[in-house]
Amino acid sequence: MTALNRHDMTAAALATAARGWPVFPIAIGDKAPRRGFTDWEARATRDPDRIRAWWQRAPYNVGIATGPARLVVIDLDQPKPGQHAPPDWDLPGVCDGADVFALLCQRAGIPIEWETLQVRTRRGGLHLYYTAPPGARLSSTNGSLGWLIDTRAWGGYVVAPGSTVTLPDGAGRYAVQHATAPAPLPPSLFKLLKPVPLPAKRPVHVPIDNNRHSAYLRAALDRELAHLAAAQPGQRNRALFGAAAALGELIAGGALPEQPVKELLEQGGGDLGLSRAEVTRTVKSGLRHGARRPRHLAA
Repeated sequence: MTALNRHDMTAAALATAARGWPVFPIAIGDKAPRRGFTDWEARATRDPDRIRAWWQRAPYNVGIATGPARLVVIDLDQPKPGQHAPPDWDLPGVCDGADVFALLCQRAGIPIEWETLQVRTRRGGLHLYYTAPPGARLSSTNGSLGWLIDTRAWGGYVVAPGSTVTLPDGAGRYAVQHATAPAPLPPSLFKLLKPVPLPAKRPVHVPIDNNRHSAYLRAALDRELAHLAAAQPGQRNRALFGAAAALGELIAGGALPEQPVKELLEQGGGDLGLSRAEVTRTVKSGLRHGARRPRHLAA
């Protein structure tokens, strides 16, 4: 990589921050945060001096922390080679995320606000940038709106224009397709994205057999819930998955009951501000992962 590349990416990061959007370094040629750069949502910045210090090290790609930027970005993807639409979307004329989005809005009677900042992604997908409604805290979503549609808000980020990705599943440059200011998120889309509230919290008792392992199990349960409660923005989904996986090992080994532990994890994820769909999906995935390595405590 040359100094010119580094200069170009520094300029791209500074220009993005000048729009009021906090940025952070993405690995060169990749979509993931730079190695060792944790808590990216909290550390993303608009400070020019800090940005210059980060990008003088290497020509990193540029990430935009969408939550702090007060953005909601709708990511309309292209199918990967060999990927086929699920039955609900396997219809004539539905070929990619933009088609699904148009059909979704048609079914809901929602006009599409295309007059907004549009960025063409590295594999030919489309990012639609909108400003978040005042006072709203929308979470990112993964496929819950429809096939090949994700959204990036709190807990998410997007790769900024000017970045180049060279991953095996598709290489290309992120480039502005329609240069205008992001439009306010239409109320009709906000309604679709507004998370369904989690059920009201209720006391959950986890029955643990009174034996020589009871103190250990209680401590393990309390420890995982405490780690989850302390998770910082940008790490909360990962923390929920980790807690579910760790406790899932004990559940699979017969040391803990599944249902009350699952309820505690879901309540903990909800307390962190994660959406109901994200909490349910992450807890299920973590428990399933933990079940692959059951922990059997000696009698």
